[in-house]
Amino acid sequence: MWRNKVKEYEKEIVSDLKGLLSIESVRNDAESTYDAPVGPGPKEALNYMYQLGERDGFSYVDIENIVGRIEAGKGDDLLGILCHVDVVPAGSGWETDPFDPVETEETIIARGTLDDKGPTIAAYYAVKILEDMKVDWKKRIHIIVGTDEESDWKCTDRYFETEEMPTVGFAPDAEFPLIHGEKGIVTFNILQSGYVEDIDEPEVELKAFFSGERFNMVPDTAQAKLLIKEQMTNVVQNFEMFLNEHEIEGETSIDEGFLNLTVFGKAAHGMDPTLGINAGLLLIEFLNSLKLDKYARSYVKFANDYLVNSPKGEKMGMKFATEEMGEVTTNTGIMSYTDVDGGQFGINLRYPEGFNFDQSLTRFSEEVTERGFEIEMDKHQVPHYVDKDDAFIHQLLSAYRNQTDDQSEPYTIGGGTYARNLDKGVAFGAMFKDSEDLMHQKNEYITKKQLFNATAIYLEAIYNVCVKDDKK
Repeated sequence: MWRNKVKEYEKEIVSDLKGLLSIESVRNDAESTYDAPVGPGPKEALNYMYQLGERDGFSYVDIENIVGRIEAGKGDDLLGILCHVDVVPAGSGWETDPFDPVETEETIIARGTLDDKGPTIAAYYAVKILEDMKVDWKKRIHIIVGTDEESDWKCTDRYFETEEMPTVGFAPDAEFPLIHGEKGIVTFNILQSGYVEDIDEPEVELKAFFSGERFNMVPDTAQAKLLIKEQMTNVVQNFEMFLNEHEIEGETSIDEGFLNLTVFGKAAHGMDPTLGINAGLLLIEFLNSLKLDKYARSYVKFANDYLVNSPKGEKMGMKFATEEMGEVTTNTGIMSYTDVDGGQFGINLRYPEGFNFDQSLTRFSEEVTERGFEIEMDKHQVPHYVDKDDAFIHQLLSAYRNQTDDQSEPYTIGGGTYARNLDKGVAFGAMFKDSEDLMHQKNEYITKKQLFNATAIYLEAIYNVCVKDDKK
């Protein structure tokens, strides 16, 4: 029934999606104004959604030009559908213009087709189709449209300062069947404030060390600048042996009397650092074998004692796991040291529900203080979790299962979606198991089959929650 209903709207769905995709809605702080807080592109895409809503008879509410909602339905309870219309930069290597959508017989190719403009249009049309059917709404619906999801979430942060929290909600910005839990995400810096022990006649001075640029990425390159007092050849030979033993790539060079060492690792998302090779921690492991000056010695020894070979918080005393949400993970994503400013480590830690992060951090802070270091908090998002036996989840899952005949169970992730903005929210589609995941990559596309099937699933799911309202 629902898939047949979607068939009546297929041309309109594609047309409206292509209109949204043609807007280069990349955050641009250089052109930020009051009317366009994150740049003109995201604001234009937000206005586009308002225009669709007006055309189809819906009202909308704008909040300070950075976020807004399209309203439908009636009733006391409220369903929130959290979407975003900003996209990451296109990058290079595209076979087509990323902001001039190309429609083929089976696909639509453009930046944002998967993340998150395609799912946004699918969810919007699910509400529109039900409105056209003149259903007897039992709940209100707010399609909340953000413009800064790919960066700092300024949009939803601002929205929930003043606007009504939905009773339940979902974000169509992940995968089916359903994600009902997300780990807590913490970023913090460990800053060197001194040293612990003197070094008798150091043989090597560490002038500078750098690796990584983002908390949530495993760094794939690390560089160190050394002043060797004598026997530079021995250090070079030992470094080459280290590279061979660890089966990694690296290189050396000599510049104005300084020895430069470089290690190449493998980048990966910080939610699972074991999938990458942390170049910074590997280079630190080698530096720890040298007789360094006192400040550098303190820096590399600290890293070796607490961070090297510790992707699950083992050495920080934070190892913890639950059966449903998995283990604590720790990624050292940013590392820097100079002989003038001292050292710093940028940590991205993710933890399951049940882990007492505040208590663990207090204990760890006291411990590192004795080593001449201090902790500076950056951001903290607590875990987000909805019981998978909750009636709301059953309503969504039944729609997915009816449309696909797939009985897969919902699951939890180490990443973060808009769903964690909600008191009771989940991530629900629109990727399927057979979807090619080109989010944030060149030649991003969505198949029409995926787009229309997602619309049908959202159609039945919203009917279950807001019309049928069957809570059994």
